[in-house]
Amino acid sequence: MHSPSTSLAYRAAARLAAAMAPGLARSRPKLRAALAGRAGVLDRLAEWARGARDPARPLLWMHASSVGEGLQAEIVLKTLRAAHPAWQIAYTHFSPSAEALARRQPADVADYLPWDRPRDVTAALDALRPTAVVFCKLDLWPELATRAAARGVGVGLVAATVSRQSGRLRWPARRLLRPGYAAVTLAGAVAEDDAARLAELGVPRERIEITGDPRYDSAADRVHAIPPDEPLLASCRGGPTLVAGSTWPEDEEALLRAFAAVRAARPDARLILVPHEPTPEHLARLEELARSAGLEAPARLGGSAPTAALLVMDRVGGLATLYAGATIAYVGGGYGTAGLHSVVEPAACGVPVLFGPRWRSSRDAAVLLEHRAAAVVSPKFPDWLDLDSGSTHAGANPLAAIWLALLRNPGHARAAGRRALACVEEGLGGAARSARLVERILASAR
Repeated sequence: MHSPSTSLAYRAAARLAAAMAPGLARSRPKLRAALAGRAGVLDRLAEWARGARDPARPLLWMHASSVGEGLQAEIVLKTLRAAHPAWQIAYTHFSPSAEALARRQPADVADYLPWDRPRDVTAALDALRPTAVVFCKLDLWPELATRAAARGVGVGLVAATVSRQSGRLRWPARRLLRPGYAAVTLAGAVAEDDAARLAELGVPRERIEITGDPRYDSAADRVHAIPPDEPLLASCRGGPTLVAGSTWPEDEEALLRAFAAVRAARPDARLILVPHEPTPEHLARLEELARSAGLEAPARLGGSAPTAALLVMDRVGGLATLYAGATIAYVGGGYGTAGLHSVVEPAACGVPVLFGPRWRSSRDAAVLLEHRAAAVVSPKFPDWLDLDSGSTHAGANPLAAIWLALLRNPGHARAAGRRALACVEEGLGGAARSARLVERILASAR
C-alpha cells in the first residue's frame, strides 16, 4: 500500500501551533495544563520503552483525545486485554481533563500525545515501536498516521463518527488532513453516514466497516460496576433529584431559573449540577447565578454526600454514579456552542433525559427522542407527557414545565427511563466488533 505523507502546509501549521501555544496558554488555564503535562513526554516514553518494551510482543498504541473518547477506548482495550494478555498497550490523550482516565486505562504506559511534528513523531515511533496505531472517534493526527504507515505499522480508527457540521469536512482542514485519513488500514465507523463522511475525508471506502459505537458498552459497563453502597448515591436521596451533567454557563442559567420555578410548586425537588469544567472561577459564577435566581448558593458536593436542595460537584468524576441515583437527567451543551455531551450515560441508568435545543449533531439524542425516552427543552411539549401537569407554576419557562410534568407523572418518567435503557441495550456490541477490527489491523501490519 502506498504510504501518503503530510504536506509542507500541514507541517508549517503544526509548527506554528506549537510555537503559539505558550503565548496563548497565559490566558487559557486548560491549555496551560496541557502544555505542562506534555513537557517531557518523549523522554518519559523512551524511558518506559528502554525498561519495559519487549519487541517480541505486539504493541498497540491507542490514542483518544479526551474523556468521552477515552471511555470508548477503555471498553475496547478491556476487551482486547482480556483476549490478548501478551500484547503491550500504549495509550495517549490530548486533553488535560483526561489525565485521571488515562491513569486507569488497561495500558502498560499512558501519557500525553506528543506534538504532531516530524521529529516528535519519529522519536515516539522509534521508542514505542508499535505494531499498530489506532485513533478513537476522529482525533487522527496526520503526521503520526502517515509516518506509522510508512514503517508498515497498521493504522486504524474505532468508534469513528463525523458530524455533518465537522470542520474537518471543510477547506482547508479537509485538504491538510487528507493524507492522514488516506493512511488508514481499517476504520470502524459508527453508522453508514459516518462511513460516507470518512470516505470524503480520504479513507478508502473499501477499508471502512460499520462496527457500531462502543459508547453503549462503556456506559452499561460503568453502571453495572457502581456498588449499591457508593457514597455519592446518597446525595440523590431526600427528594426527587434532577442531575445536570457536563453543564456550561448557558445550561446553568436556564437550569437555575427553572429550578426556582419548580421549587415554588415542589419544595421537595432537588438539583445537582455537575459542571463540565468545575474551575474555581466557574463555581464562583454559579453561586452568583443561583443568588440572582432567588436561590441559596449551591452546597459543594465534593467527596461527601450532603442532601441540600441545590448541590454542585466541585471535581471531575462521579457523574455516572449521580445519574444512576437521579430521578431525571439533564445533559449539558445544548444551549451554547460546546455541543451536546453524551446522553448515553443517563440512558444507561434508565432515567428520562432532558437537553437544550441545540442537539441535532447528536445521533444518540435523536435515537432517544425517536423512542420517546427524552425531551428537548422547547415550547413544544413531548407527546408522552401531560402539558397541564407542568404548566401551572412554570409560567413561560419550558424547562420548568417539563421538569414539573415529570415530577407529577412519575409513572411516565419511569416508562421513559425504561425506553432509554432499551435504546442502550439495543446498541450493545460495538466494543466487541471494534476489538475484532483492531485484531485485524495488528495482523495486517508488516
